[in-house]
Amino acid sequence: MSRSASRTLALVILAAVLACAVSGGLGAWRFHHKNKQNPVVRLDEYVVMGWVGWDSSWYMRIAEEGYRYTPGEQSSVAFFPVYPLAIRAVEALGPDVYQAGVLVTLLCGPLAILLFLRWARCRVEEPLALQASLLLALYPFTFFLYGVMYSDALFLLLVVGAFLLLEKGHLGPAVLLGVVATAARPVAPAVVLGLLARRLEWKRERGERWTALDFLPVLSALGFILYMLYLDQRFGAPFAFVEAQAAWGQEQGWRSWLKLSWFKTVFSPDSNRETIVRLCVHAALTLGALALVWPTFKRLGWGYGVYCAVLVGIPTVSTKDFMGMGRYLISAFPLFLTLALLLREHPRVRQGLLAVGAVSLVFLSAAFALDHYIS
Repeated sequence: MSRSASRTLALVILAAVLACAVSGGLGAWRFHHKNKQNPVVRLDEYVVMGWVGWDSSWYMRIAEEGYRYTPGEQSSVAFFPVYPLAIRAVEALGPDVYQAGVLVTLLCGPLAILLFLRWARCRVEEPLALQASLLLALYPFTFFLYGVMYSDALFLLLVVGAFLLLEKGHLGPAVLLGVVATAARPVAPAVVLGLLARRLEWKRERGERWTALDFLPVLSALGFILYMLYLDQRFGAPFAFVEAQAAWGQEQGWRSWLKLSWFKTVFSPDSNRETIVRLCVHAALTLGALALVWPTFKRLGWGYGVYCAVLVGIPTVSTKDFMGMGRYLISAFPLFLTLALLLREHPRVRQGLLAVGAVSLVFLSAAFALDHYIS
């Protein structure tokens, strides 16, 4: 890899991390001092406070207390185990649980984007790979990779690493990372089918015959299966993580498929402007991602097309109002390369997206720290 490309991307990531940290820290300071009786804390503590919110408390409880499950109630089993285990490992080195969670994200997020550059360079020329990497690094919801105590950074690192190893011909290590990835997020079908389709496609591109070993990516499902076996052994409910989602108010069946809740909220005169804007942004990003799936099939092949189609399709179908999709789409990393390919002849559009993304990163970091529901 050219040092100039990797250096450029590293500098952009560093600037983004610092800008988001400052913005998040200021937001946390403002939120903390809404109650004038709250004590003053150290500057670094404001940054950690800014990156801890919403689902972070669930990861904290899993790391500290293990899993709990009560049918019909919100339960920690909805969150897969790899990220809490990583938090527990870092916590053993000295930081408290929240500092450990932020450190895991800070280590994994930037590294995942740098690995993305290496992966993209396997598919296209370096300037285009860098452009795709910048689109990912400055995507508005990428602030979740820069310190937020969520599992997205770790999952992205695992899945990009798996596909990169596959491109390099290292099937065994790719499958091992796939196993860990399916124990990190509930999107095992996307990982398994994507790795399998890409491996078979990779062999065909080289004029080689398929062998039994080429179907090893199926074993990537082991991480997902082992978590279900644990839930069955511990709680007698292998699909407890699915059942727990219902307690968050996720509708099931046709009401969810038709997004009736989205229409009801967006067009209700009682909904506030912030809620309407938030749901519309997530819906627009979802439609944009879906529009990029077919071009991904055409330009990057069936392996990456299948991966993106399933990874985007699962939450699109299951969510009642598109909420959270902006963050979930980070994991559909091939879409960023597809977007760069489509914008190759439209540099002004690409530059505009990068500018909007950079501003949005800082704005959303502050909003998250101020306890606004972002994703």
